[in-house]
Amino acid sequence: MYKPLADTIIKLDSIKDRKLLKDKKSKSTTPIKKSAGATDTTKNNSSLKSEVKSHADDSTLVDQEHQITYLYGNARVTYEDFELDADYIRVDQKNHLLFAKGRIDPVTHRYVGRPISKQGKDKPLLTDSLLFNYKTKKGKLYNPVSDQDGNFLSGGVAKKLDSVQVAYRNVIFSTCDLPYPDTHFGIVITRGIAEKNRIISGPAYLEIEGIPLPLAIPFGFFPKPDTKTSGIIIPTFGEDQKLGFYLRNFGYYFAVNDYMDITTTGTLYSKGAYELNTTIHYLKRYKYSGDLSLSYGSHNYGLQGDPPTKDFNVTWSHSQDPNAHPGSTFSASVNAGTSTFYSNNPSYSNYNLQALTQNNLRSTINYSKTWGSLFNMSIGLGHSQDLTNKTISLQLPTLSFSMASLSPFDTKDRVGDPKWYQKITVSYSLQANNSINNLPEAELFKGNTLIKNLQTNITHNIPIGLSLNVFKYFQFSSNVNYTEHWYLQSIRKSFARGSISGLDSMVTDTLNGFKRAGIYNLSTSLSTKVYSTISFKKGNLIAIRHVMTPSVSFNYNPDFSQPSFGYYKTAVSNAVIPYPYSSQTYSIFEDGFPSAGKQAGIGLSLDNTIEAKFKPKATDTTGKPKKVAILQGLTFSTFYNFAQDSLRLSPISFSAHSAIFNQKVNLSFFGSLNPYVNQVLDSISNGQILKYTHEINKFTWQQGKFPTLTSFSFSMSGSLNSTTFNPKTPVQPGSTLQTINPQQAQRLAVINSDPSAYVDFNVPWNVSFNYSFSYNNNITSTNTTNTIMLSGDVNLTSKWKIQYNTNYDIRARKLAVTSFAIYRDLHCWDLNIQWVPFGLYKSYNITLKVKASILQDLKLSKRSDYTANQSFTQ
Repeated sequence: MYKPLADTIIKLDSIKDRKLLKDKKSKSTTPIKKSAGATDTTKNNSSLKSEVKSHADDSTLVDQEHQITYLYGNARVTYEDFELDADYIRVDQKNHLLFAKGRIDPVTHRYVGRPISKQGKDKPLLTDSLLFNYKTKKGKLYNPVSDQDGNFLSGGVAKKLDSVQVAYRNVIFSTCDLPYPDTHFGIVITRGIAEKNRIISGPAYLEIEGIPLPLAIPFGFFPKPDTKTSGIIIPTFGEDQKLGFYLRNFGYYFAVNDYMDITTTGTLYSKGAYELNTTIHYLKRYKYSGDLSLSYGSHNYGLQGDPPTKDFNVTWSHSQDPNAHPGSTFSASVNAGTSTFYSNNPSYSNYNLQALTQNNLRSTINYSKTWGSLFNMSIGLGHSQDLTNKTISLQLPTLSFSMASLSPFDTKDRVGDPKWYQKITVSYSLQANNSINNLPEAELFKGNTLIKNLQTNITHNIPIGLSLNVFKYFQFSSNVNYTEHWYLQSIRKSFARGSISGLDSMVTDTLNGFKRAGIYNLSTSLSTKVYSTISFKKGNLIAIRHVMTPSVSFNYNPDFSQPSFGYYKTAVSNAVIPYPYSSQTYSIFEDGFPSAGKQAGIGLSLDNTIEAKFKPKATDTTGKPKKVAILQGLTFSTFYNFAQDSLRLSPISFSAHSAIFNQKVNLSFFGSLNPYVNQVLDSISNGQILKYTHEINKFTWQQGKFPTLTSFSFSMSGSLNSTTFNPKTPVQPGSTLQTINPQQAQRLAVINSDPSAYVDFNVPWNVSFNYSFSYNNNITSTNTTNTIMLSGDVNLTSKWKIQYNTNYDIRARKLAVTSFAIYRDLHCWDLNIQWVPFGLYKSYNITLKVKASILQDLKLSKRSDYTANQSFTQ
């Protein structure tokens, strides 16, 4: 058993320490020098190569006859690479001995000022007391506590044999960083020797909460790796209702070098299904870092004898340090695979509802290069996958090249303000796309897919602009823009032979060959700002300011669907008596460029902002008034096209946005008003009366009515936590999960791909919400949606936290996907409960695991897989 704390403080032996006892008895006749806060430096040239430096905050006693120094109060002694701090230190310079201990605090009755020693690059060592020979590097330590890369040794006695080896007796090897007796769980090593990278022990047994268990070994080997070490990954066992018993996530961890490691795991099911995953982590400090994961699964969720469903998934995340290669960057974010991968392989996503319920996957790989401040180039690959419709869109690749704006008529040696023509600017940009759009997933790997479906488009854009201040208060701008598209394919449409009106079928042929389409447009605008202020003489409110920004513009572009341009063709069906012919005008380019219709009209817009100014608070040392934005933007806009023969006025759109609670909650809305009258007419189809609308060239206000609201949407979103309403105690950046920077988030992802594994107790409560409302009016029918999303966490105590995530359809009065997580901090252990109470993914997962990364596989788990609830209906 362990000795009480008082017995771990070294007492002088009457035989071994007889010289010290003799010196203690003769203290009264020995000259002693006493000083407060003194520093003593002693060097014995006959035996020591360096000086022994000592210091104490309280007092220092020096026994010059026996060469013993007594240090009291925050004492410190250094010799070469050895450092020692304690409340009390005795330095025996003659025998090269150091004795250190703490003291009992008279108020708290706690043992404080424990000795902390450190030698060279070793980690600091905490003890109750120690006796150390600083010349031979040997010593004896009582109740030591040391960190061994996530594991801790504490309690018992340690004897330092030399600078490398330490002998232990009755110490606890544990993942708990608390010193004995607060250690809750560990292996008691009765005898052992610790070297640089290992601990070799004699008899050892398991102890929990101070109670020895009948689990013992005659000898043991405990690694203390200072580098990555390869090894076997221990699996977990369980049962799935449809796939049978499983052996999950067994495999091998291979440490390639200090910059890369590979983890390969697999899962086997008794009914023949299996899953494989290989993940590569790489990190080179100040250069780059990333993760590459390849996954494959074969499952049979159907009837016995049916072919299995095979799925795969590839994820790749790569980021480059901005300072690694100034002027060029490379980044990647890839997530691609079969549409059923996440639903068929739930263990891969760790039963994360966000992964299980996602509707699309996206990937981007991008390289960019800049040349000074003038030219910029970017090359990228892209992927977009609709999991619901099982379609894929690819960009293979995209090229973007741009030139910054130049003033060709300006001179470098100009003196004074520029002339109006010297303000003319010109720039250039090129965008090249090779794309495949909405390709069925099953056709992706067919032989001629790329050749048949790949569409190439190169766009050149040359804008020329001029901006001037006119009449002192007005801002005038004019722009001429030329855009040209290059294509390697074009299309031709025709009616199938024998088609008749009402049953016509259109045939589309793709023609290879170079085609170009160039368009131009002109736009000018004139705007100003109108300020109005209301001042207040009483109260904290100083003034309210309203800023209106009216703008009028003129836009012109020709009708490029005219036959003279050659961009549009007309397909005409054969006329068969008594049926008339049919015709359709189309663009010869797949993307419909350029748009049809002539535009020559005036655009009107009005923007409004409102802000308030308050007196500074008494605690504000700056003395400057505080400005608060009440309305950050309220905009109305429309366009009147003179080139149209009717319905010239476009719908009136309006939008607004603002923020409250110190910019923590964002508010926005958008809407559209139709100024024309809509007639509701009836038609008969298949014996049923159908209603449809017909817009006539007549304004609603001519009938004394307000324009019709055709659409409206409102959203409110934000993230609030305990620091939102307490700015006096801000959370330091990077100290919590909500304030970490991208580099910290990336390193956290490398440590554990499951974000729920990181639980942040620094913020007592946190809530993220998103409320959305939408309204659409088709005259004959209306449609509304009204939903709210809530997620966040709250600390019940300093050790208990509840996390939640839910969606609620207010209109349908129904909860969508909802999940809860309960976390309990057991100091050296974690208890995590994840629960989905209802729905398709109804399940629970209870995990008790060790915190130490080296023992991540030491855990107990109980779960109910959601695959057992496929037939669940709410």
